[in-house]
Amino acid sequence: MRGGRIAWQLAQTLWVGGVWMLHFVLLPALQKFGLAPLLIHEIAGFMRPLVLGFAGVCAVLQLLVVLAAQGRGVMLDLRAQLLVVVLLAVGSFFAVTPLANGPYLQLFAYLVVAFSGLVLVLQRRPDETGR
Repeated sequence: MRGGRIAWQLAQTLWVGGVWMLHFVLLPALQKFGLAPLLIHEIAGFMRPLVLGFAGVCAVLQLLVVLAAQGRGVMLDLRAQLLVVVLLAVGSFFAVTPLANGPYLQLFAYLVVAFSGLVLVLQRRPDETGR
C-alpha cells in the first residue's frame, strides 16, 4: 500500500493545491499587479479548464486508491463520496460551457471542486486506521 499512499498524497497535493493556488492566489495577484481585467479573464479562461481537467484525473487516481484500500462498501466512505462530487463538478464544468449562464455555473463548479478538495485534505489517508 506504500505506492497507494504516495499516489494519494501526491495527487491530492497537486490538484487541491493547484485549484486553490489559481483561484485564490494567482488571479488576485494578477489583479493586484495591475493587469487589464480582460487579460486576467483570458488567463482564467485558459487555466481553469486545464486545472480542473488535471483535478479530474487526480480524483480518479485517488478514487482507485480508496477502492483498493476499502474494497467493498467504498461508497460509504466520505473520501469516496467527496471524490465523486469532485468528478461530477468537473464534468458539469465542461458540460455547461455552451449555456447562457455558463460562466457563472462554471465558477460554481470550480468552487465546488475547491471546497470539496479542502474537506478531502482534512480527512485521513485511506491506509490510516481509526483510533
